[in-house]
Amino acid sequence: MKKILKTKMTGGQALIDCLYKEGVRVIFGLPGVQIYHAIIPILNYSKMKFITTRHEQATTYMADGYARASNNVGVAMVVPGPGLQNASAGITNAYASSSPVLIISGQIDRKKISKNVGILHEIDDQLDIIKPITKWQKRVLNAKKIPTTVKEAFKKICSGRPRPVEIEIPPEALSEFANAHNYKKNKISQPEINNRAIKKAAKILALSKNPVIWAGGGVQISEASNELLKLAEYLQIPVITTPEGKGSISDKHYLSIGTPQGRSTGNSKDSLRDFFYTSDVILAVGTRFATAEAKSKQKVIQIDIDRKEIGRNHKNTLGLLGDAKKVLNQLLKFIKKNRKTKKNQKTFFERMKNNRYNNSKNKVEPLASYVKALRQGIPNNGILVADMTTIAYYTRIYYQTYHPRSYFTSSYSGNLGSAFPTSLGIKVAKPNQVVVSISGDGGFLFNSQELATAVQFGINVIAIVFNDEAYGNVKRDMKQMFNNKFLASKLKNPNFVKLAESYGVIGMKAKNPKALEKSIKKAIKLNKPVLIEVPTGETPSPF
Repeated sequence: MKKILKTKMTGGQALIDCLYKEGVRVIFGLPGVQIYHAIIPILNYSKMKFITTRHEQATTYMADGYARASNNVGVAMVVPGPGLQNASAGITNAYASSSPVLIISGQIDRKKISKNVGILHEIDDQLDIIKPITKWQKRVLNAKKIPTTVKEAFKKICSGRPRPVEIEIPPEALSEFANAHNYKKNKISQPEINNRAIKKAAKILALSKNPVIWAGGGVQISEASNELLKLAEYLQIPVITTPEGKGSISDKHYLSIGTPQGRSTGNSKDSLRDFFYTSDVILAVGTRFATAEAKSKQKVIQIDIDRKEIGRNHKNTLGLLGDAKKVLNQLLKFIKKNRKTKKNQKTFFERMKNNRYNNSKNKVEPLASYVKALRQGIPNNGILVADMTTIAYYTRIYYQTYHPRSYFTSSYSGNLGSAFPTSLGIKVAKPNQVVVSISGDGGFLFNSQELATAVQFGINVIAIVFNDEAYGNVKRDMKQMFNNKFLASKLKNPNFVKLAESYGVIGMKAKNPKALEKSIKKAIKLNKPVLIEVPTGETPSPF
């Protein structure tokens, strides 16, 4: 890093200096006139990288992927107005996924803000657009206020539940000079743990007959997998995960019994949900717990960093506010004082898992064969990023995960087209791990132009496109619900292999599950950006 030997700095220099001191080393952005003075100072930092995308939507998807994979703040930089609006899809994704993303947006000339004069990229009022999908947002009008605003932004991101925040700065504030600040990185404190509530929860769990753990994405954010496993093993409590919680406990472990299928109100045919409703105590860790409805007789103990989430969906809830890692650690200590370790129930849970995963009646072909190909082709520590497409839905249930942060979805936001650009951000964060995205043909074309970004910056993601020449779920629903072959769901696609090659990406075609497995293994050895097209025809419902 070059030292800046000035008593004064431009607002843009101050911004980048603050980001660097907060540990930011990558910014995903798309240059534009209002943010030039924020981009140029990056050249002063040899260890900082600016990754230029082909569309603003990808800036925030990539920042989100980077943040979730690394557990560090992901940063996106865009111009105001349409730039920020384009980026809003990725911001929504990050908001739903509790992802620590900082969006830096430009603004129009500060004297013309809210004047409705019709200048380039003007929107009145831009802050109102971003409020519903950010935890905090602020407009900075002067260079001297940039350091304190950055400090406040990082405090908001890293305190409590991580979610996106946005700073917007007009061009004059980035170009004008102000006194240099001796910026120091934030020290973040987490809420104190209520030991009285911990003791009460420990007693309930110690006396429970058949408890179950429901683990969500908060386990990953808190890096609490080891603590979760220790508690589960001590009390022999089986672990159910949400799609965002997959990998919280290895699926090789007998206490990992899977991910439920879809949403249920207690009338599901899913055997895992049937088992769930036999439990007397539910320990919900780092999850909104919105995809299952506990019965009145079931006691819920909910661990969450966000006070607003505790008891939101279930009245009979004992809340444990705090970081999941610390709370689980304390909880186990108190449990050990009240109860000895429970007898191993490995045989029982392995029998249950075998019945669920290996029962031919539960399998939907060819989806099951493609998921098997994915699992056998991708290394155990590889990362799978799933879009909103039929085979991806099926992976939520049947794709086995063995490590934390090895399976990513768009959470409840359900963003079609998010997987590929998100996977690029994940690969930037985890360059030594295999990263594979799975998309349908319709969803992939939302951001297919980012193949160029992958090539330019050597982001060696394997993009798998399952091609049924339609928005497949819509097409199937139209036929089943309305007995109508709705033409709007059909697509005329490019030749995906040639499309990839036109960008300098290696293109492959796999016509069946076995060929897909071989193609994945071949792509891994190449260590270059690869697109694998998989023609599927119409596929059955994954549910």
